[in-house]
Amino acid sequence: MARDLLRFATAGSVDDGKSTLVGRLLYDTKSVLADQIEAVQRASVDKGLSTPDLSLLVDGLRAEREQGITIDVAYRYFGTPTREFVLADTPGHVQYTRNTVTGASTAELAVLLVDARHGVVEQTRRHAAVLALLRVPRLVLAINKIDIVDYDEAVLAAIAKDFAGLARSLGFADDAVVTIPVSALVGDNVVERSARTPWYEGPTLLGHLESVPVSGPEVAAPFRMPVQYVIRPRTEDLHDYRGYAGQVAAGTVRPGDEVVVLPGGARTRVARVDTADGPLDAAGAGRSVTVLLEDDIDISRGDLLASATAPPRLTNELDATLCWLADKPLRPGARLLLKHGARTTQVIVGALGERLDTETVSYVDAPDELGINDIARVALRTADPLPVDEYADIRATGSFLLIDPPTGNTLAAGLVGHPLSLAG
Repeated sequence: MARDLLRFATAGSVDDGKSTLVGRLLYDTKSVLADQIEAVQRASVDKGLSTPDLSLLVDGLRAEREQGITIDVAYRYFGTPTREFVLADTPGHVQYTRNTVTGASTAELAVLLVDARHGVVEQTRRHAAVLALLRVPRLVLAINKIDIVDYDEAVLAAIAKDFAGLARSLGFADDAVVTIPVSALVGDNVVERSARTPWYEGPTLLGHLESVPVSGPEVAAPFRMPVQYVIRPRTEDLHDYRGYAGQVAAGTVRPGDEVVVLPGGARTRVARVDTADGPLDAAGAGRSVTVLLEDDIDISRGDLLASATAPPRLTNELDATLCWLADKPLRPGARLLLKHGARTTQVIVGALGERLDTETVSYVDAPDELGINDIARVALRTADPLPVDEYADIRATGSFLLIDPPTGNTLAAGLVGHPLSLAG
């Protein structure tokens, strides 16, 4: 039986111990090869350390090892008998906010670290705001280095209370945030429960990661599936076979469901849902399938199959939120390419709106241009109409990329609408 898959990200201020925590998870779950452990042990001895520096299991770039910081998103894959994991360890420095956006964009859960000695700091607020903006549905506040504060319960309680107010102001529900006291260095409450925190009755970090529900809000959303490929075998056995392959981005598709093909607008019903292992009675979000339709309709790569009873909005005017990723600034009037699902079209940048000040976690007046790591509201006009949902409703069809036409480089990550509503 296939195990569930959980995608999660780590975030937090620099030196809060993210890479050490990830290394501890990999080490204690026996997800590291023996030669990797030996290499880390040798590197640790060279640095004059008496115990292995587990952060070296994650900080793979030489510059990171020399500086002792993470400067890129490090992806790691590991598993337990209960569940498989894809982990994105994101940078802590403010100048790498764009990397945090990248790492958290597909996460179903985020582990936000704070140092027990310092509590909630500016970068904690910044990363919490980015996680709220990206609508990461679940959050773990991991209070690290509790060994340095002598496992003081009062320290945990004060930090948890401070963060709870911030989380509510960003729109996180109380039951979406779990607080866990850990020591990544010595392993308290990471994989094994610590006898040094008898006052803590909650789960270990790994226990929570193994038990948290993996079904996100997309499961209950209306059906959406971008067409990636049209399958026409034209063999003797499958002479009339015409299937539309893709990954279900939201909702569930079943034979008999009425669907609309966008942007064309033709309506039909699902005849069959195929996979390599045979037909399915239903396929939910995240499942890669081939959909066969009752009617012969002109459909190509880039089109969207959607629920006919709850279709997305078809428009070429987007009121969006951008995270600018490039060194070259963005100014109104720029002509770029916009990639939405499997479709790419030309776009003109209109007026720039309010900018999110991630230091104060508030919106400020519109800038004249967007610089690297800036997050702001932007008006866009596309050459072709696109079937879009609000990002707050469906992440897959509410997100897009802006691309530089001459180079093909990605310039910005975009969200349809304004998913971050700040409470007073």
